[in-house]
Amino acid sequence: MSISDLFASAEDQLDLHERLRLYIEGVRERADRAVPWGPDTVGVPRQSCDSGLLRINDVAFYANARHEISAFAGLCLNLLSLHRPRDGGGISSAQAPAVQRCRCCMLRWPCPTIREMAELLG
Repeated sequence: MSISDLFASAEDQLDLHERLRLYIEGVRERADRAVPWGPDTVGVPRQSCDSGLLRINDVAFYANARHEISAFAGLCLNLLSLHRPRDGGGISSAQAPAVQRCRCCMLRWPCPTIREMAELLG
C-alpha cells in the first residue's frame, strides 16, 4: 500500500496523523528487514565516467541506506508522537466540534509540521 492509497481513504476512517504513522512504521519495518546493501548483493549502477571516487561514493550510499532510512523513519515517528491533535478546550454552543490544536506547538490542527510531512511523504 502506498502513501497515496492511505491518503485516499474515506474521511470516517483513519485520520491524517494515524495514516502518516502507519506509513512511516511500514517504511521502517521494510528497512529493518532488508538485507544490508553492497556491491555484491545489489548491482551498483554504471557511471558515465570511470571515476573511482564516484564508485566509492555509490558503494557508501548503498551500504548506509538501510540504516539511514530506518533512522529517518524513527525521526518521523518521534515527530508524530510530539505533534498530535488534541481538543482545543473551548466551549462552543455550535453543533461543530471544538477546534483541535497540536499538543506540541499548540497551533491549529493539522499543524505546519504534520502538513509538511504529509506533503513531502505523499
